[in-house]
Amino acid sequence: MPLRIFCLLLGSFFLLDCTNPTQQKRSAETDSVTTCAMSGVPSRFATRTGADTLLRQKGEDQVNMVLIEGGTFVMGSKNFPDALPLHEVEVSSFYMDEHEVTNAQFEAFVKATGYVTVAEKELDPNEFPGADPAMLVPGSAVFTAPENIQGMDNYLQWWRYVPGANWRHPEGPGSSIKGKENHPVTQVAYQDAEAYAKWVGKRLPTEAEWEYAAKAGKHTDETYYWGKEKKEDGKWLANIYQGEFPKNNTKEDGFETTAPVKSFPANEYGLYDMEGNVWEWCSDFYRPDYYANSPKKNPKGPTDSHDPQEPGMVKRVQRGGSFLCNDQYCERYKAGSRGKGEVNSPTNNVGFRCVKDM
Repeated sequence: MPLRIFCLLLGSFFLLDCTNPTQQKRSAETDSVTTCAMSGVPSRFATRTGADTLLRQKGEDQVNMVLIEGGTFVMGSKNFPDALPLHEVEVSSFYMDEHEVTNAQFEAFVKATGYVTVAEKELDPNEFPGADPAMLVPGSAVFTAPENIQGMDNYLQWWRYVPGANWRHPEGPGSSIKGKENHPVTQVAYQDAEAYAKWVGKRLPTEAEWEYAAKAGKHTDETYYWGKEKKEDGKWLANIYQGEFPKNNTKEDGFETTAPVKSFPANEYGLYDMEGNVWEWCSDFYRPDYYANSPKKNPKGPTDSHDPQEPGMVKRVQRGGSFLCNDQYCERYKAGSRGKGEVNSPTNNVGFRCVKDM
């Protein structure tokens, strides 16, 4: 059963990896040992040494891809239970899109192939006996800031199923991607992202490839992928949530929802938005215990998924956090942390980027 409909029938919904504050919030003791100095790492707002000499190639969608030279790194984070144990991983060289797949890119794919996304598909009433037919319509999940909340445990206070919400109308029928062609595409389920990647001769990154690229050669235990401090010279380094989540977004970084790709500084590998903006699908199934048995070289994830919080739901890893992440509720944009998403549950804060083998 698609989880986007499961919420209508049973009052449940999808569970991104930032929806349980009791389990996700780190202790003060852990907070006190999470940071290391960014000794020798240049400012992300300064001109990166050699930025114009990065090895690049054009993908079949004519988007710049950056060569990520293979190597070994320490994967995981000591601050999140499902990102333990810290373990050494070797990754082979690959190319990665320099930014998230945009609305314009996805639109070209749809126009060329006639592809219909999960959120746009009709639902068979025979699969949902007893359900209100009026609710069995195409649509998807949209974040909606509530006026009042009763605690932080019930995420349905700010997530709602919106008929007609899809990649063309991310917040519902009254919204549009017109003028947002350079924003990351959202409302894409895992299979939608995978279909696009195959069309352009690429694939989705493994979780190890994604983290290796995000860490960009840093092997210290940084709080954020860019270093120790959340802001630099008073400027925000990623599109995340400022203010009191979920009802008071102060938009200090200039954006309420998605930002155009490349709005924030690239990392040392020349990759943009590896934190914040939208969650990014990875090819790995999600299991919180996988790192204990992960192979050292080019791990591709477990053979199946299991999430103790929602047993039976098929989930894939998501990485990087989104415009809804902040320390008050969802910290999973921080270095080494993991997200997860039910494969048939697109939302307006999930997108993807692609990689390509050498």
